[in-house]
Amino acid sequence: MNIPESVNLHQRSRQLELRYADNNSYRLTCELLRVYSPSAEVRGHGEGQEVLQTGKKNVAISSVKTVGNYALQLVFDDGHDTGLYSWDYLYDLCLNQQRYWDAYLEKLHAAGASRDPDLQVVRIDL
Repeated sequence: MNIPESVNLHQRSRQLELRYADNNSYRLTCELLRVYSPSAEVRGHGEGQEVLQTGKKNVAISSVKTVGNYALQLVFDDGHDTGLYSWDYLYDLCLNQQRYWDAYLEKLHAAGASRDPDLQVVRIDL
């Protein structure tokens, strides 16, 4: 299990910083953490039941709580607070954040959706 030595929430930049024993430090954006929440609300209850999260560009984390010795519970300012982020899942997000981010942007594009909560995307097929 990859447990960080420290977890710091940077509210101005909306990033969660995780520092590990090997002196590696990673910053995950609140948006990435929100759209990849391990909650059933986001992941669904099985393969193919995922719910694409849109309009989360400006989301922030309002609090971080430890859950036992195995996870963090992140409370987002949009009211979402049901995902438990295991240490291993957070470490995976740290190591593969670019891949996750690119996949998210591709899904948004395919759905004709936006990261911006104030922008509505309309497709016109000619």
